Amino acid sequence: MNDNIEVRHGTDLRKGEIVRYTLRERMCHWLSAVSYVYLMLSGLALFTPYLYWIAYILGGGPTIRFWHPWVGLIFFVVQLWMHTLWKREMTVTDQDRQWSKTVKEYVTNRDDKVAPAGNFNHGQKQFYWAMFYSTLVLIITGLLMWFPELVSLKAHGLMPLIVFLHCLAALVTIAAFMIHVYMGIVFVSGGLQGILWGHVPVSWAKTHHRLWYEKVQREDRSRISSSEF
Repeated sequence: MNDNIEVRHGTDLRKGEIVRYTLRERMCHWLSAVSYVYLMLSGLALFTPYLYWIAYILGGGPTIRFWHPWVGLIFFVVQLWMHTLWKREMTVTDQDRQWSKTVKEYVTNRDDKVAPAGNFNHGQKQFYWAMFYSTLVLIITGLLMWFPELVSLKAHGLMPLIVFLHCLAALVTIAAFMIHVYMGIVFVSGGLQGILWGHVPVSWAKTHHRLWYEKVQREDRSRISSSEF
């Protein structure tokens, strides 16, 4: 192994780098992403005949009809796992509210005028909670659609409402997902590196998540390359 590389939290660190996401966090994120993309594509194919061509790419209508609910269960379990990892990190704080007041500077890339953020900024937290609560709606309505016998005969008139709520929650997640991908890949340069490889430059951490960097310095210096000490 290169003498300039240190392994910390399942991540290769070089001089001037910090562990942004541990191996466990990255595994959870990518399991969530892969399962969600399948659900989004198969769900769109089932949603409208105009997008049914997606079903042929994924193996055909009967195939996606079988796998969509099962992958939905996997996605739900992964969301619960993610919740155990990041629930505390996603609590909205006064610092987040200050960050929101400078969101105009954030979207215009005037980083020096943006209020400091913790491990996740307020926008990332809003995305997380939108996905989390939408997932709860999706799993409940999805199970009722998968097993309609769970709905009593007297309440069968509610099935159109259940389908509507399922579609509405799905559309919310699709909109949030598109914004999340754009922000992570295009808008914030270097953000993708952290979730792919686990590490980011210390300078990037100071610029985009300064409160988190300062907390790591105080409480968990094992995340930082020893060259920074």
